[in-house]
Amino acid sequence: MRKIIVLSMISLDGVMQAPGGPEEDTSDAFEFGGWTVPYGDEIYDKAVQNELQAADYLLGRKTFEIWENYWPDHSDFWPEINEGNKYVFSKTRQNSDWENSIFIKSLADIKKLKNTEGKDIQVWGSSELIRLLLKINLVDELRLKIHPLLLGKGKKLFDNNAYPSAFSLVESTVTSTGVILANYKRDGEIKTGNAIV
Repeated sequence: MRKIIVLSMISLDGVMQAPGGPEEDTSDAFEFGGWTVPYGDEIYDKAVQNELQAADYLLGRKTFEIWENYWPDHSDFWPEINEGNKYVFSKTRQNSDWENSIFIKSLADIKKLKNTEGKDIQVWGSSELIRLLLKINLVDELRLKIHPLLLGKGKKLFDNNAYPSAFSLVESTVTSTGVILANYKRDGEIKTGNAIV
């Protein structure tokens, strides 16, 4: 069985929209595209490079369409993205000229994919897809880069529909610019107690 790993750059208020540039995703009049750029440093850059290793990818249609118009021409920076399988969750698209793009249409397809042998499956961007995966309890790991700013609006990583589940912090560091790099692995059910004695 493969792991589904969510990789996300988020603000303190959980916004994940358009971290890389002003034109990346301007939907709903989002005006802060590229908000992660001022926070790069050697630690941050090394963490990103480690995440660009060979994997398979599960993407929502909107993220896929941004990527298919960018990454095929920028393979010098991330050659693995062209080589890896890109599973695209879409009810409207069926094909692409981008190599190794495979279109899937249902949650059953995602569950079937997870139960196969192969590389771990990374989910980048794809806010709606991530919230769906969290709702049906299919996320095995969260690799978050938590940036020290509030954006106030934009597409968020979490909503109120996530399946209640516990995660353990397995690795963390803080960059010189105050970004918390935190990797969490799923750790079963929620445990509760009584703090009042």
